[in-house]
Amino acid sequence: MLSRVADSLYWMSRYMERSDGILRTLKTNYASSQDDVQAFSWEPVLQLFTHLDDEKIAALAHDSRAVLHYMVLDKDNSNSVLNIVTAARENGRSVQDHITKEMWQCLNDFFHAVRDPYLEQSLRWDDPITTLDNLLRYGLLYFGTTDVTMARGEGNSFINLGKFLERSLQSIDILDIRFSDHSYQADKTADTTYWKYLLLSISGYELYLKTYRSGFEAGNVVEQVILNAQFPRSILYCINRLHRYFERLKNDGNADAFKQIEFMIGKIRSRVQYSTAQSIIEDGLHEFLLETKTALYEISDTLSSRYFAHSV
Repeated sequence: MLSRVADSLYWMSRYMERSDGILRTLKTNYASSQDDVQAFSWEPVLQLFTHLDDEKIAALAHDSRAVLHYMVLDKDNSNSVLNIVTAARENGRSVQDHITKEMWQCLNDFFHAVRDPYLEQSLRWDDPITTLDNLLRYGLLYFGTTDVTMARGEGNSFINLGKFLERSLQSIDILDIRFSDHSYQADKTADTTYWKYLLLSISGYELYLKTYRSGFEAGNVVEQVILNAQFPRSILYCINRLHRYFERLKNDGNADAFKQIEFMIGKIRSRVQYSTAQSIIEDGLHEFLLETKTALYEISDTLSSRYFAHSV
């Protein structure tokens, strides 16, 4: 497969996964803002998904409708859903011969949905939850269509590498929002609502309730989001899938590049797999997440230089 094609498939998938993560986060945070209108702040979300300075974040932090517009439709926000879906579609358009017609249709439909003039009015005046749910369905349709129509060849492997790399980085960032504050105490019991909405934002709330009967505790949340190999958005699950799909790219023509990246994935996989929630918290969760994130970025950069013939 040409490096240009692999690159476009990889980034198409990353952009689609990113749009899904942003929409889920916006939906759950808007619901949270309605529970506690006066105390709620969008600052963590804006810090996570934008490049705004502190002054601009402070100006937006308590205006839910303005945040939704900026995060979904603002053309000047490089990380808005509009711009991300546009980038995904452009990558898909450049490799139409390597994806199915059904996948292209899903990308095209999503693109036109976020460009619909009515969407801005809907976000401003209608129920945002319904509007965001409608956009989420376009992403879910894309993911399902990709799964059932895409041939299991090299192209599918690059699509899944992009998907699970992006997803693991999102889970790290969402969990690290609270623990980047070094004064935060992991054994606090007053954060029930916070943990609930964090889990909702990564579709882990129902699994948590079925797995842990003792209520919301930081240690249990850490265990599920980082170490639960059965949870599709856990860091360990995503790294296992990175390893699985990267192994399928092995061939005689790329032995050196394959060994280098296989070692990098194996190293971070072992570190996460053989950790416990207690040891991670005791040694410093923020430091653990930062090191894991750095390792994943190094894998991404090495993929770009060794497989896509350029650096990100």
